[in-house]
Amino acid sequence: MNNMLHTINKSPFENNTLSSCFSLITKDSSVILIEDAVVASMQNTKFSDLVSKASKDNKVYVLEPDLLARGLDKSKIIDGVTPVGYDDFVDLTVEHDSVQSWL
Repeated sequence: MNNMLHTINKSPFENNTLSSCFSLITKDSSVILIEDAVVASMQNTKFSDLVSKASKDNKVYVLEPDLLARGLDKSKIIDGVTPVGYDDFVDLTVEHDSVQSWL
């Protein structure tokens, strides 16, 4: 089994990394939104449906410190997206066979 952790760090409003990632990942993969990509975890954006749909087949995480650093309200996170801290992020990298960074 080749379960991969995909990290996305760019805002989906800046480029198409988020949609590209979600169109290519396999069902045993996970995604973590970090840095400016955390905006994709918010409800009521043009990317909410994409992220919500992806979270039904894959585990989707958002790095909570990056969310808070951008003044985003964690109570507005899309259902199915799990907020995690730095220690959890490290654990996710260890638990997966490989890590793919989407730039």
